[in-house]
Amino acid sequence: MMHEMGASDLHLSSGTQPIIRLHGELERVKYKVLEHDELKKLLFEITPEAKVKEFEETGDIDFAYEVPNLARYRVNFFNQARGVAAVFREIPQTILTVEQLDLPPILKNLCMLPKGLVLVTGPTGSGKSTTLAAMMDFCNTMRRQHILTIEDPIEFVHQPRQSLINQRELGRDTKSFSAALRGALREDPDIILVGEMRDLETIQLALEAAETGHLVFSTLHTISAAKTVDRIIEVFPGDLQAQIRAGLSEALRAVVAQNLFKRIDRKGRVAALEILIGIPSVRNLIRENKTFQLNSVIETGKKYGMQTLDDEIMKLLQKKIIDPNDAYEKSVDKAKFKQFLTKDPNDFTEA
Repeated sequence: MMHEMGASDLHLSSGTQPIIRLHGELERVKYKVLEHDELKKLLFEITPEAKVKEFEETGDIDFAYEVPNLARYRVNFFNQARGVAAVFREIPQTILTVEQLDLPPILKNLCMLPKGLVLVTGPTGSGKSTTLAAMMDFCNTMRRQHILTIEDPIEFVHQPRQSLINQRELGRDTKSFSAALRGALREDPDIILVGEMRDLETIQLALEAAETGHLVFSTLHTISAAKTVDRIIEVFPGDLQAQIRAGLSEALRAVVAQNLFKRIDRKGRVAALEILIGIPSVRNLIRENKTFQLNSVIETGKKYGMQTLDDEIMKLLQKKIIDPNDAYEKSVDKAKFKQFLTKDPNDFTEA
C-alpha cells in the first residue's frame, strides 16, 4: 500500500495504527491497532537471524529488506515505552539521474574530479542518499574505474557499467566504516563512498584517502557548508585541530548542503541546494579558521558554480513551487522571506 501511494516511510509502533509519511506529512492508515507481541512476531518474520539476536541484546537494529520486483527498504527497529516499533524507508529501484532530479549540472563536474573530498550534507530525510546515488550513477556511467561503497545499510543497488562497483554493508561485509576504509586503501579503488563520517577515525581515514589520490564522497548531518567544515574540525581534540584544518583545506573539493521542501502541487518534494566549491580563497579561510566568512565567498562565487541556500529557496518560491511559510522556516536570512509570509512569524519555532 505504501508503495502504491508513493509514501516515503512506514511507521509501525506498538499501541497504535500503522502510519505512513506521504509528501512529508504523517497519515494514519485504516487498520487495527498493533500490539507489542503481534507486531514483534510480524517484524521478526523478515529479520535476518543475526539481527534478531542483536535487537534482543541492544534494542536497536538497522538492515535492508527487499521485496522482489517491488522495492528495497531501509529498516530500523527500536524499543519504546509501549513496546517494539519499526520504520521502513522505501528506496526506489530506479536510480534517478542528476537531470531527472533537476540538480545543478556542477554535480556532474564534481563526479569527474581526479581526487579530493566531496560532502553531501543536510538534515535527516533531506534526500542526501538520492543525490549521492545519482552522482555515483554518473561516475559509474562516465568513468572506467573502481568504485567502492561502504554503507549502513546498502540503499540504492548499482550494477557495474563502465566502472566496476563494489558495495559493502556494515555488519554483513565489514565491522565498521573505519575498518572498511583501512581495507579500502589496499583494494585499488579510484572512488570511495563512505555512507557517513561518524567518528574521528573515519573522518581521519577519509581525509587521508582524499589526500592520497582518491575521490571520496561522504555525508554529514549538517545544515550548511560552513557548519560542515566546523563539525569536521570540532570532532578532533584541540591540539589536532590545526593539522586537520590544514588537511581539510587541501582535500575538500565541495560541500553540497541540501534541504527538501514539499511542493505546493503535492507532486512529491523538491530540493534546494547550497554549494561551496573548494577554490583557493575557501582553502585559505579553512586553514586560517575563518569559516564564518565562507557564506560571503559562496555569495560572490557564482562563476565557480557556488550558490546560497537562500537564493535557491527564493527561486523555488518565485516559481510558486513551494509554500512561503516553508521557505521562511528553512531559510537562513529570515528577513528576506518575511514579506511573503501568510502567517504570523511569531508562530514559527526557532530552528
